[in-house]
Amino acid sequence: MRILIAPDSFKGSLTSVEVAGALAAGWRRARPEDDIALTPLADGGEGTLVAVEASGGWTWREAAAHDPLGRPIRARWLARVDGQAAFVEMARASGLSLVTGGERDAAGATSRGTGDVLRAVLDAGIREIALGIGGSATTDGGAGLLRALGARVSDDLATADLAALDPRLAEVTLRIACDVSNPLLGERGAAATYGPQKGAAPADVPVLDRRLAAFADALEHGSGRRERDTPGAGAAGGVGFGLLCLADRFASLALEPGIDLVMAEAGFDEKLAAADLVLTGEGRIDEQTAYGKTALGVARRAQAAGRPCIAVGGGVMPGGIEALAAVGAVAMPVTERPQSVEEAMAAGTAPVERCGERLARLVMLREHAR
Repeated sequence: MRILIAPDSFKGSLTSVEVAGALAAGWRRARPEDDIALTPLADGGEGTLVAVEASGGWTWREAAAHDPLGRPIRARWLARVDGQAAFVEMARASGLSLVTGGERDAAGATSRGTGDVLRAVLDAGIREIALGIGGSATTDGGAGLLRALGARVSDDLATADLAALDPRLAEVTLRIACDVSNPLLGERGAAATYGPQKGAAPADVPVLDRRLAAFADALEHGSGRRERDTPGAGAAGGVGFGLLCLADRFASLALEPGIDLVMAEAGFDEKLAAADLVLTGEGRIDEQTAYGKTALGVARRAQAAGRPCIAVGGGVMPGGIEALAAVGAVAMPVTERPQSVEEAMAAGTAPVERCGERLARLVMLREHAR
C-alpha cells in the first residue's frame, strides 16, 4: 500500500514533523513493505514554518525583531531556495508562546515584531510572501505591524497616517493564512473571542473592543477601505483587519484558509493522487475541527479524491467525530488509558507510534478478511 501521512502538530507537545514520523515508525513495525510519504501540515499558526520547511526547497533565515512585549528577539522565517518567495509565521515574533501566563497582556501586546520580520523579507529583495497569522498574543488591530512598515499610528489607536508606508509593498504579493472568519468587532470580534486567552479579564473585553473600534474608524478613513466586517478581520487580534485595509497598497493581498495555503506549498494534491490511504491528525479532534482545522481540510481533499482517511487525535470528542464522519473520515484516539491532558502531552511520541502500529494492523485484518 501507499500511505500518505499528513498531520498537524499536537499543539504544546509534538510538531507535525514529529507526529508524522511517529505514525510512520509505528506503521512500519506492522507493515514494513508499504510505501509511506510524509507531508507534515499546519493551518497558519505555530508550527507552520516547520511543516513548510519539511516539504523541501526552503532555507531558514533570521531577523531582528521584537516580541509581543517589545523585547528584542531573533525571529526565524523561511526563504525559498530560489530567493523569490518567503514564508513568515506571526507566532515566531508575536506569538502567545513567547510570553508566560503571567505576562499575557491583551491590551499592551504588540504585533510590531511581525512587521519587523516582513521588513527584513523586503530588505532581502523578496516580493512573494506567505504569512501565517495564527497563535498571536496581540489585540492591537495590527497597529504594531503597520508601524514597523512605516505607518504612523497614535498610542491610543485613534489616528492612523499611511503617508510614509513602505513603498516596496506595491511590489508585494501577500497571501495570508487565516483559519477564522471573525469580524473585527462585537460579540464575535477579536476582543470578545480571543482576548480572554491573551490575558484579558471580562472587564477588559469591552475596553479592547472600543479601542479597536476607534482604530477601525481611523484606519478605514486613512485607507479608504471598510474592512471591519470582512470575514477574517478579527484574526490575530485584528491583524487581519489591519492588513486588509492595506490591500490597495500591495500588488495583491488575499486571506486564504491556512491549511489550503500550506497544502499548496507542500504539493499535497500530487502526493494524495498517488496514495491508497491517508492518515492525518491533530492534538484535539473536537467541535472546533468543523471550522476548518487541518484534519478536516485533509479529510475533505481525501474524500474528493476518493481516498479513505483516518484522523488520529490526542483527544477525540463527539463533535470532532461527527465533523469528520460527514466527509467520510474516521477519527481514532491516540490515548490508551484515562489520563490528564498534562500526562498525555508529556508522553512524547511513543503513544503516537503505537497508534500507527494499531492502524496498520487494522488494515491487515481487513486484508485477511477478503
